[in-house]
Amino acid sequence: MSIRPTLETHRAQPTLEGAGVHLHRAFGFHNPSELDPFLLFDDFRNDDPAKYASGFPWHPHRGIETITYVLEGEVDHGDSLGNTGTLGAGDVQWMTAGSGILHQEMPRGNSHGQMHGFQLWANLPSALKMTAPRYQDVKAPDIPVVTDDDGTRVRVIVGSFWGRTGPVDGIAADPQYLDISVPPGARKTFKVDTYRRAFAYVFAGSGAFADTSQPTGILLEKEVMGQEVNIRDLSGDRTLVRFGTGDEVTVQAGPDGVRFLLISGAPIQEPVAWHGPIVMNTAQELQQAMAELRNGTFIKPAH
Repeated sequence: MSIRPTLETHRAQPTLEGAGVHLHRAFGFHNPSELDPFLLFDDFRNDDPAKYASGFPWHPHRGIETITYVLEGEVDHGDSLGNTGTLGAGDVQWMTAGSGILHQEMPRGNSHGQMHGFQLWANLPSALKMTAPRYQDVKAPDIPVVTDDDGTRVRVIVGSFWGRTGPVDGIAADPQYLDISVPPGARKTFKVDTYRRAFAYVFAGSGAFADTSQPTGILLEKEVMGQEVNIRDLSGDRTLVRFGTGDEVTVQAGPDGVRFLLISGAPIQEPVAWHGPIVMNTAQELQQAMAELRNGTFIKPAH
């Protein structure tokens, strides 16, 4: 067994999207090969409705799949297939844009005005870029939760883990998407397929992700359950951790525990031509998509 080293840690950066939604972007629009097959990851979290209520009005997608995971509040959505629905706390939506879809996502806070969720973009291989669009909503009770003896809790959203399989399937990138909570001071190791690219996104508490020889992260000088932990060894809220190769990820939870997403997927290793919400393989395909948007032929008839 080999522990994956931490290649990089950085904080998600504030940005504006949609009609003025304030969110934090962990990665996207820079080097699409770095976390291939994943293209973009956003953390939309706010307790001020004025900073998210304008939402994400009608916009196109082609050539990708999106996985939306809501923790607090609700997201009303609709698309050009005629689907409508509402994602609530703990719910997940998987959408395959394929050949082209128009959709909108309008967030609403909970009773305290809080809104929190994540959206991950996964690339589609060239053979599936123009597949028929489809989507699936998964309700929170249908997502399996596994709790270990030490209190570590894992929601299995996509893929299989600790003997349970998540309800979201059919994603071309065949990802594993886990929501993991590790109690204070616990040290845990999680298996990740050697051939997958992997990252963690910390959104509560703090933890040190590293092999034993090269801890890295952000810091806290105090003992954690009898173990000395430096503040610079801990990755905290809104931190992306990108891993190198190996078949295990190890985390040492900080004094308040740590909650993070652990996401991995097999790289597609194809050229990427990317403009906003459209991701193709060549500039010519991208230009064709933009032309179809302009002339009204972007949405393909159902077969």
